[in-house]
Formats: sequence, C-alpha cells, structure tokens
Amino acid sequence: MAGGAVRVSMGRGVAGALTATLLLAGAAFASTGIAGESSSAKSKVSVLSAVEGAHWSSNVTVKASRKSVTISSNGLPSSEYWTRPAEYAVPDSGVVVPEAATSHAMKDPAVETPLSITIPDVPKYTKKTTSTSLGPIGILLSGAPLYNPYEGDGTTVALAHNFYVENSVGEKVYFVDGCFGHPTPMGAYHYHGMPTCITEKVDGTSGPSHMIGVALDGFPIYGDRDINGNVVPTSELDQCNGIDSPTPEFPQGIYHYVLTDEATAQSSLRCYHGKVSKNLTAFTSAAVYHCVLADRARYAAVVRGAREVHAYDWRSGAATVFELRGEARPR
Repeated sequence: MAGGAVRVSMGRGVAGALTATLLLAGAAFASTGIAGESSSAKSKVSVLSAVEGAHWSSNVTVKASRKSVTISSNGLPSSEYWTRPAEYAVPDSGVVVPEAATSHAMKDPAVETPLSITIPDVPKYTKKTTSTSLGPIGILLSGAPLYNPYEGDGTTVALAHNFYVENSVGEKVYFVDGCFGHPTPMGAYHYHGMPTCITEKVDGTSGPSHMIGVALDGFPIYGDRDINGNVVPTSELDQCNGIDSPTPEFPQGIYHYVLTDEATAQSSLRCYHGKVSKNLTAFTSAAVYHCVLADRARYAAVVRGAREVHAYDWRSGAATVFELRGEARPR
C-alpha cells in the first residue's frame, strides 16, 4: 500500500453476521517532543523479515507483497499461547465504565472477529503523533488485537480498573483476565497491556523481549525488556510508549512500542509515532469493537445480523450511525 497507509479489514464475527472494513485514519495530530530519537528512527528500516519470522500462532497468516505485508487472523487469541477463562465479568446493560456492582458473570462471549491489517514494509516515523482510539490499534502473535489502555469512556485505564464478581457457585470471575485482555460484550477479544502469556513463551524468564506484534502504523510491538533482558523504565518511553533501541530482530536499533504490565496509561499505546492515513474511518458494525456499549439494546439488531454502517472519528473515538441497511433498526 503506497504512502504508508494502513488498511484493516474485519470480516464475519458476532453471530456470524458482522463484517467490517477499516481504512484507518489519524486526525488530531499534535506536535510533541521526541523521546529517545536516534538515527535509526529516521532511517528506512524494513520490518518484513521480522514479521515473517515472528512466532505467529496457527490462526494467523502473513502474506508479503510489493512494499507491504498483510497479517490476518480470526481475531480470537490462540490457545497455543493461553487458554481463556470460562467466564468473564461483563457490564450490565447501559453501563459505560463497569464495576462489580454494575456487572455480572457471563460465559466467555468471545467469538471470531476476523482481522486483517496491511502495513508498509518500511514504516515511516513522524515527529507528529496520531492519537490511538477505541478499537484495534495493532495485532499480536496470538491473533488477537491490541487496544489502547482505556475503557469505553476513553479515560478509565482498564488494568487499573479490574474487579471481580461471583458466579452462581461463588467463584471469582474477573473483568480483565490473567493475560491482560478480555472480550467486549459483543465478543471481540482484545488486550490492554503486555500479554504475559505470550511474552513468557517467546522471551523466557530472563531474556530480552522479542517482537510480539505490530501496530497499525507498521512499527513493531515488544514486551518490557531491553536487549540485555533488563526492564525498560517507563520514564525512557515517549508519549506513545515508544523507544528507539536495539532488539533481537533489529540489533542496529529500530523505533518500536513497549507494552507494560503496569496498571497505568502506559500499559499500551496512546498514540502512534508512525504515518497513518487521514480523517475518518468507515466500517460496519462498529459496536462490536467497543469495550462497553452505552446501550446494548440499541445494538441487539447488529448481533442478530442487521448491517449498520458507522463513521468513526479518531479525534473523539466515537461511532455515529449514518446509514442502516436491513430489516432491523436500532431501538
């Protein structure tokens, strides 16, 4: 894809009826200082070999073409890395930021939500940053997407807001699982921080962090250890959780993002330092990708198979219905 544009496609998912195509956009650029900028941040470094050689799970396919590489999966985290809990705490209807008193235990609602991203083989670093927003901001080795640190209100840090409820037999059921991920009420599983179930397998107990995924601007994503196996202080990361330094895949150094297991906004990416495409994102059944839904009843028709087309504004992280096709209509 020319010019470093990133295209994301999402296919059939919730109740076998959700399809989506994202042409990812980045309005709201903001000039900022650059932490850890070095010559490799400005140089042209191909990520193709590293992406092709990464330890992707069997539900992921990687296909290289001229000047780009496409990574596709069914959107579910593969059991090759971890087995999800049987139940999750999910928000009650109408709840935007859930807590124990406004949630209930539910059988794991995660369903296939196919994801396909195409990134440039040579990501373009920019001095200006693009804010991440709700929904997928990258894909990890398990085949599941990465989200930014926040819940549905765009300010509550998911890892700092974990809680549990009790199920019918008195067992504790958590909102965020042990791999720092969870499904949306509509079934789209995603991570909000460093997935330790993945890093423990690809990095070992004391080695350096290896590439565990890619962001939508094409830059690689890593765990929280440097080339020597030491934990990277968050103070050394820039405002996007990025740093330019050597990694096992790029011994000469590359700009990359670092995920952490901290219960802060630095658990995941809050912005991109690479070039992304512009303005609005148009896609179908946007509600499935939100951590929580302000009104689940409104989107009941989506789950049953109606096709809703939304405009997604990267500046506000809001999805607005502008066209509805099909018999069912939101209530």
